[in-house]
Amino acid sequence: MQHRRLRYLPLALLAVLGAGAEAGTLSGVVRSDSGRPVAGALVTLTDPARGIGESVYTGASGRYRLQTRYISGALQLRVRQPYFRDVQQELQLGSGQRLRHDLRMPAMTAAAEISDSLPAAYHFGRIAFEAGTPFAREHFQRDCLTCHQVGNALTRIRRDAASWEDTIERMHRYLGNFDAGLRGRRAALLAAAFDGSPVGVRPVFPFDAVAAKARITQYRLDTAVLPHDAEISTTDGLVYIADQFGDQLIVTDRATGQSRYFPVPVEGLNRGGKYARLGLPSLGAAAEAVYGGPHSLVQGPDNRWYTTNTFATEIGVFNPRTWSWEQSYAIPDGQRLPSLYPHTIRFDQGGKVWFTLAFSEQVGRLDPVTRKVDVIDLPPRQSLGVAGGTVPYGIDVDPQDGSVWYARLWADRIGRIDPVTLAVTEFDSPVKGPRRLRFDRQGTLWVTGYSEGVIAEVQTPGLESRVHRMPEFAAGHRPAAYALAVDPKTSHVWVNETMTDHLYRFDPQRERWTAYALPLRGTYTREISFTADGEVCTSNNPFPVAALEGGVAELICIDPD
Repeated sequence: MQHRRLRYLPLALLAVLGAGAEAGTLSGVVRSDSGRPVAGALVTLTDPARGIGESVYTGASGRYRLQTRYISGALQLRVRQPYFRDVQQELQLGSGQRLRHDLRMPAMTAAAEISDSLPAAYHFGRIAFEAGTPFAREHFQRDCLTCHQVGNALTRIRRDAASWEDTIERMHRYLGNFDAGLRGRRAALLAAAFDGSPVGVRPVFPFDAVAAKARITQYRLDTAVLPHDAEISTTDGLVYIADQFGDQLIVTDRATGQSRYFPVPVEGLNRGGKYARLGLPSLGAAAEAVYGGPHSLVQGPDNRWYTTNTFATEIGVFNPRTWSWEQSYAIPDGQRLPSLYPHTIRFDQGGKVWFTLAFSEQVGRLDPVTRKVDVIDLPPRQSLGVAGGTVPYGIDVDPQDGSVWYARLWADRIGRIDPVTLAVTEFDSPVKGPRRLRFDRQGTLWVTGYSEGVIAEVQTPGLESRVHRMPEFAAGHRPAAYALAVDPKTSHVWVNETMTDHLYRFDPQRERWTAYALPLRGTYTREISFTADGEVCTSNNPFPVAALEGGVAELICIDPD
């Protein structure tokens, strides 16, 4: 779809792409050692100097054709397929060169080798969950996977229960939980599960001809710390990324792979943010070093970017015309609690900004014209898990009537706010662990169920809902659905997931799932955004970033066609 891409890019970027019009082409067949074609393998070429990788999948016959769009010269080749050893080589691919390169992949044989290659979900699944108790899978999944994976190479290291209990005490403290009994039992279960032995489960990843049409581009974000949410600008086509623990906004040009970094102004802010100023418990060493902490972002009708600055408890404003931050908006306290941790952010049709306040049971509204900020206290609810509160998380605006909907992750509730009266009405969520939610153009509300690996399709008038289970590649090993977004052209629902190193697409009309294997182990993706020419982009940023293969965060864009 390169011809469609050219229609939407600014002239400066067209010049860059024009220089790479004679891109190199690598093609061939991937076979096993026995000579059988390897279908669905991920063939990746990376320019290590520029930090750009381009990938395609092999077809049913093992054939691949990778015509690079952005890279040439001295490149690194890697071919990856479950249950086969990676093939890694260095090669030269000149501009305009067509190179035939067939490959053979040796099969893995040792149980430990196979186990180490599997995504985190299949290690997490060996925990002896206890149904009907706080140690059920649904609670472990929501309580322990919300910020990072459990079961990747970094977190499945063999440890005794006492060592686990020290870690769990710190994790629970961040969420306001001090239950020693809960800590002790979880520590015992984790120590027993991660005993250093290989897992026996063998997930099956079937070949999908629809997924095999896609190509993936990776953009390395060298100095990012936690590049949380990424959004595509509707005006300049650049990608704007809120780097929460880097205290900066990152702007990435997909045509060149180059990124610019704009630190949050710290004048007048406290190191450690409002938490330090109020003397609240620490959220960890990384948080203690942050002043603003931009987390999520949205482009306004004035083309400025509005960010939720989690630790400063402000709405930040970045002007792409001047490449500078402007005066931020302080968020006042609510009637019951001090406002804390502005989280997800959206604009409504009238130009007002809505955002959740995750750690203070509130939703906020900002009028950028008058600079007035309203804080709406949500109805008191009991947390259903380890968190001290219910954590208001995702938020979106109904395109039909302008009402504002939000999810409370630890309450299994969704709610509606009347945009005129600010009256709040809450409902039982159709899924457990409702995390992020989005409306499609027709006014259907889509909600992720993080605890269960499902998404819900909700008709808000009447609250009729249907729940769609995400694919599982091994029985009982559920994915963890984090966020979703609806493609404005196809109405397909894209779901990012944090435990299987895949991105998922759901076609509501055909009720068909497509799963896209991603290039790096330890992948933890966030918000999804769409380019004008149909690519699907998200940041890949586990925390800490050392959990990601290669140890450097990245931006990923998938061209599904």
